[in-house]
Amino acid sequence: MIQLLRTAPLVLLISSLVTNTAALASEHVYNQISLRAEAHQEVAHDQMQVTLYTEEQNTDAAQLASTVTQTLNHALKTARKHTNVSVKLGSRRSYPVHDSKGQKITAWRERAEVRLESTDFPSLSMLTGELLQTLKMANMQFSIAPQTRISSEDQLLKDAISAFQARALLVSEAFASTGYKVVSLNLNSSGYDRPPVYARSAKMLSSAMSDESSVLPEIEAGSSQVSIIADGVIEIFPRD
Repeated sequence: MIQLLRTAPLVLLISSLVTNTAALASEHVYNQISLRAEAHQEVAHDQMQVTLYTEEQNTDAAQLASTVTQTLNHALKTARKHTNVSVKLGSRRSYPVHDSKGQKITAWRERAEVRLESTDFPSLSMLTGELLQTLKMANMQFSIAPQTRISSEDQLLKDAISAFQARALLVSEAFASTGYKVVSLNLNSSGYDRPPVYARSAKMLSSAMSDESSVLPEIEAGSSQVSIIADGVIEIFPRD
């Protein structure tokens, strides 16, 4: 009985604290409104990536690996002459080739990639044409260079914040409040890389670039939309 008498005030105190906390929380979020604003611009793709590959087959696995390595070394030696083009090796894998019954290994096949990247389109196009004498093209794509994207986003930050402030003021006036304050604000970037547009198909482009007598085809790199999203919460001040 004594224990019950001692516990009761504690229960009442906890209940009171919970009620007061809930009331304070309700009062704190009162008049808070979530808003979103966005600033965006089209940014031209200024970085080009090309993936080339060699693929060989041989009954002798060691000889096959040696042949592929020689081809890669020759490609790297040629590519390194173009100092404004970044070059690195991509994936390399080999796998067995079986007979028609799928039981006996009749040969080995190996494929290896070389990846090129540059903001100097003419130089990379010329190098690609040289390497296509011994390699094949896997793909060619375009993107916004990291530094260009950062620069574009920095320019958009102020625009996004200004757009958020304008929207906050509009909401504040619509509620006939005396003003507002920013409770929280998140700034996030987003972008959608559209597929590159070619004047010719990839196969025709590869053939044209590998033909020493032909003029290198013009390439349309396209663009992407870079956006800064201002997502936050404001609290409006009610009139007295």
